[in-house]
Amino acid sequence: MAELHFVDIDVVYGTDSLNSNESRHFETVANISSWLGPAEEVLKLPGVDSAIVHKLDLPRFRAEWERYLTWALSRPHTFGTRRVFAHNDAQYGNLLRLKDGSEGLDEHRQIIVVDFEYAGPNPAAYDIANHFHEWTANYHCLTPHVLTPSKYPTIEERRNFYDSYIRHAAMLAEDPGLNEMDLADRIAELDRDVLIWGAASHAGWAIWGIVQAREDVEAGVTEPEFDYLGYAFGRMAAFRKDLQRFGI
Repeated sequence: MAELHFVDIDVVYGTDSLNSNESRHFETVANISSWLGPAEEVLKLPGVDSAIVHKLDLPRFRAEWERYLTWALSRPHTFGTRRVFAHNDAQYGNLLRLKDGSEGLDEHRQIIVVDFEYAGPNPAAYDIANHFHEWTANYHCLTPHVLTPSKYPTIEERRNFYDSYIRHAAMLAEDPGLNEMDLADRIAELDRDVLIWGAASHAGWAIWGIVQAREDVEAGVTEPEFDYLGYAFGRMAAFRKDLQRFGI
């Protein structure tokens, strides 16, 4: 992930990207902005339970999202909030382990990342947070739309990730000045940023879930293979729980 985050954004998107940290240049902000209208159309369809519409409450979400975004972007710029080329969907099904031909390769180079459909510029902490939320998913069980928060990585697991990520990023940046005290401070700072930008992950996938539900709703499917509206409700509840935790 550190190597992915060191891809030159200007090479991918052109010099107009300017490595800006303005919200309009973040993929998560652009996606929610473009998906909200279609999501509202889905919830107006006659096949959607009015109780679901009430619980999701997209007018309330619009205000919550703007409040959250203003607060998140007002925080000091840090290592974790730098704008990077992010995968944005680093769930286990998109991370493949190379077996044949892997002899002699560094362990991290045995991981093949696929499905860049949602890739784009985002805060580094967003991409990490989104990956951590995917630890709580099991897409091969009877209720694949339900996340299990208890499976979110522990502080020890997160620190292990951050340690590797930060050290590798320092190597890529040719920064020889990283000492153990700096590392500890950066780990703590990055964990805060991941917690904060994890709320944006919940928000984005909540709106995505509503949009994806359209086909099943229009077809009158009562027992869908994947309950997109149920997934949206779970992610929306998690987003609002985070806002309560942040006091916003």
